Amino acid sequence: MELFPDFPLDSWYDTKQTLHRFEQIVGKVRMEHSPRRNHWWHVPFHLTGSGLTTRPMGLGDGNPVFTVDFDFVRHRLVVSTLDGQEASLPLEGLSVADFYLRFQSLLDGLGVDGSISVARPFDLPDSDRPFVQDHEHATYVPEHATRYWQVLSQVNLVLEEFSSGFSGKISPVHHFWHTFDIAVTRFSPHPVPQPREAGGLVREAYSREVVSSGFWFGDDTVPEPCFYSYTAPEPDGLARQPLSPVAAEWVESGGGHLALLRYADVRRMPDPRASVLEFLESSYRAGAALAGWEISALACPGGVTDPYTVGG
Repeated sequence: MELFPDFPLDSWYDTKQTLHRFEQIVGKVRMEHSPRRNHWWHVPFHLTGSGLTTRPMGLGDGNPVFTVDFDFVRHRLVVSTLDGQEASLPLEGLSVADFYLRFQSLLDGLGVDGSISVARPFDLPDSDRPFVQDHEHATYVPEHATRYWQVLSQVNLVLEEFSSGFSGKISPVHHFWHTFDIAVTRFSPHPVPQPREAGGLVREAYSREVVSSGFWFGDDTVPEPCFYSYTAPEPDGLARQPLSPVAAEWVESGGGHLALLRYADVRRMPDPRASVLEFLESSYRAGAALAGWEISALACPGGVTDPYTVGG
């Protein structure tokens, strides 16, 4: 299929709003029933051949080992346990309230405690409304969900290719259900003291210097899909550094700056994949150089560190 097919935000806005909340419900179960990992790496989803997965959870919390998968080909949510049990529910035709109740019932039937301590959206306009009271968001167009997964899958592989060029500490390529973006983060060994009042989310996410790169589908602030990169803490002069290709730009965001490359611009380029890789590399180098990272020492040409393989 076409690389980076047309997918403007307004074409699937209502489905995105519903699906975002479906994913937050499952994501909160993942967060509470998975072993904690540094920088919240236990929280996001990962791509599969038909959708998204939580990867296996349970065991240490008294639950059986279980996995929850979104299938955007057959449009079902599937819960599987290690002993071979499986149960599913349709994604189409449900409100957020319906989905929450049916998902919890599905888990109960498999002997899984899927309780959520804060059963309402995170950082969304209706964050004060419990999931069980949300009858407003109930749009799920299967074609839109499939296209969402297809774009995610393509972006995932480009980010994996970009990841292969770095030999330092780096996150998996993963899809965050709270912000609805797919990202990969490179870390320096330099600690960043965060004040207590910054909150646990920020303190854990940014306890080291990072350059984070990714893609999101658009929101009310930037209402179109974009590739992005940011450096935290942001070094002085970052927004004056050159970016490539020429369509990329620095934009103000939350008191700092994001490097942005709009998806619509990428689609018009002769080699979209190469253009995205060029953008990711230029924005990484802009931040890492100003932050004093040893860029050459952290490089991993061709995805290998063995000098005989590199030389051969």
